[in-house]
Amino acid sequence: MGQTITVTGMVLAAYPYNDYDKRLIVLTKERGKITVFAKGARRQNSSLLAVCSSFVFGEFFVYEGRSSFNLMQAKVLNYFSDLGTDVEGACYGFYFCELAEYYTREANDELPMLKLLYQSLRALLNKHIPDELVRYIFELKTLVINGDCPVEFDEFEISDSARYALSFVTASPPEKLYTFTVSETVLGELRFVLRRFRDLYMEGKFKSLEILEEMS
Repeated sequence: MGQTITVTGMVLAAYPYNDYDKRLIVLTKERGKITVFAKGARRQNSSLLAVCSSFVFGEFFVYEGRSSFNLMQAKVLNYFSDLGTDVEGACYGFYFCELAEYYTREANDELPMLKLLYQSLRALLNKHIPDELVRYIFELKTLVINGDCPVEFDEFEISDSARYALSFVTASPPEKLYTFTVSETVLGELRFVLRRFRDLYMEGKFKSLEILEEMS
């Protein structure tokens, strides 16, 4: 028989389902990436309406059935609502969620990716750090966490500053990643390296990334 459990996580995506329901993709600390159905969440008077959106982070009380989860209620810890007033920041956030959805799996230990995603959304709200730099840090750390990226950068003809930044990202925990900025020259070097890594290691196509590139 199913049971009601509590998971802590972030909504990566929310899709309409049937007439009044939603289907959520939630990255959780306890169960990895899961699909959760929220019945009636599209009704204006639904108590679930506000929690069934991308970027919502909190505790989700779900009923675990044989093949799916159903959302009963949620306790929101952070909406990241300020991203909704920043079109470019929101696009970056959607891209991070897309990338997290691409890499994570159900029943895996996805806590490192959850921490990375949370800290990266926080960094997008920090106007002292360029969004583009946040993107390259997120992309590189995602590749490192998932074992798809070398930790040495000798093949690239880049400055010592760029090499140090890349090495710092590979070695640091998510909580320490967004503690530096770089010059425009170094940012350009990181752009070059991460474009190369995306070509080599990322096979998926991401709609939000296409929008970002059209905006730039």
